[in-house]
Parts: sequence; structure tokens; C-alpha cells
Amino acid sequence: MNRPVDAVIEFLQSEQAHGISHVFLDNETRDGLRELYIRARKPIKLQPDIPREITAPQAAPQSAPQLIELIIEGEDKPAKLESVKRQAADWAPARVLGTLCETLVFATGNPDAKIMLIGEAPGYHEEREVQPFVGPAGQKLGEILHAMDLTREDIYISNLVKFRPATPKQTTNNRKPTSQEMAACLPLVMAEIEIIKPAVIIALGVTTAEGLLNLQGAVGNMRGKWHEVSGIPARVTYHPSYLLQSGSNEVKRALWEDMLAVMEKIGMPISERQRRFFLTKS
Repeated sequence: MNRPVDAVIEFLQSEQAHGISHVFLDNETRDGLRELYIRARKPIKLQPDIPREITAPQAAPQSAPQLIELIIEGEDKPAKLESVKRQAADWAPARVLGTLCETLVFATGNPDAKIMLIGEAPGYHEEREVQPFVGPAGQKLGEILHAMDLTREDIYISNLVKFRPATPKQTTNNRKPTSQEMAACLPLVMAEIEIIKPAVIIALGVTTAEGLLNLQGAVGNMRGKWHEVSGIPARVTYHPSYLLQSGSNEVKRALWEDMLAVMEKIGMPISERQRRFFLTKS
């Protein structure tokens, strides 16, 4: 005889087979599952006057977990991205955390881009302008793109977390997103990747690498090699804000080597000047 939990397991396995990796549980369902877990750990006590063949009554079946499924609609890439953006604005897995700000900062750039850059989360400037990478780090990113003979209109720029991580009495201060915040928003950026289908993904910074690629450690140990996201080659490099903080030419050279590797990967022409960039600087 099938138990209620068997139906839940079968349901989750079916969703996993369809490529769905995250399930959102509302509070009622979560409390119900927790109660079932507690009951399962308690031994059944039989009263002396109850025949042993009669067991304690079973708990009432609980409803299946509420699944928050992202539905991609539209005939072309811009329309599909717009459908993801609409759902992202009220994305329950992120909203229920209560640790993120209200303003959605989605993405910008070319839906047909070969290069997709992904950062960790919007900050003060991004929340104010409602665009990713528009503050000092965004200006530094613009300089990097210019050195690659690219503009923001040539690429697609997004963040792993779509809302600014909140802090008490927050003004211009920012914080990096938590693993829970990144996991909550991961289906959104994965949908963007599925729609854009870039030739290469660039993960900017250690936090992005942790949330997107499940990597641990320092960027210095992650960079200089190819990783993979949904079958797409991915390169980890330093976040532009780290360049501003460190001011190190060694870090600049390392980032530039990653950019050259990306350019080579997608067949972009590379001039001798670009190849020698930073080599003569100390």
C-alpha cells in the first residue's frame, strides 16, 4: 500500500526529471512535514488494555509541497526574458526570506550576446539606477570591456541575486548575499542562461563562483581554467570591485588573462597590443 510520503517522493522525482531543482515550501506544508518527522522518531506506545494487533491511528495525509515553478513564455528572447523578469519581481523563494530589499534589479544587455557576465548582487548604485553594474565597479567593468573592444550593448550582464541584500539602518553600505539568498534566486539566473544561450559565461568574484558553480576557496585558485554551467564554458575571474580595492597590477594582469582566454574561446580577434596589455607595467 502506498504511503502519503511515497506520493510526495514520486512527485519530487518527477519534477527533478523535468529539470526542476528547487521546490518552495509554504509555512503550512513545512510545519506539516516537520510534525511528521517528529512523529516518526517517537516510538508507538501501546496501552496495556489495547490488543497488540491494534496500532495507533495514522497521521492524516499532508498535501504535497507547493512548487513555485518558473514558466518561460514568449516567442523570442526579449519576450522570454520579460516573462522571467515579471516573475522575478514577486519571486516567492526570495521574498519569503525577508533579508532582501524590495527593488528588483534584473539584467541588461544584448539577448543574443555571446558573453554573459554574472555578478553576485546589486548594491546601492544598482538599486538606485535599477541596473546591474552602474556604480564604481560598473565603471571599471566598462573599462575592461573597452579594452576588449566591446560595449555593454554587446554583452549580457546579470546578477545571481536580483535584489540588494538588506542590512539594519542601511544607507550606502552593501553586503554580499548569503548562500540561502543565492539559492533562492538561482532558478532565475539559470532561466536567463537557458534563454540567452551564451557561448561563454564569466563569473565575477568568489561569491558568484560559490553560488553559481558551487566552488569553494579563493578566486586565485578558481581562475585560469574552464568550468561549466549547463554545458556552457564558464570562467571565474576577479570582481571589478576587487580591482578597485586592491589596486594590484598582478590582479589586473590575471583578470586580463581571463578576458583574453574568453576572447580566444569565442573567436574574437586579439591584437598584439591587447596581448601585451599590462605586461610592461609593474
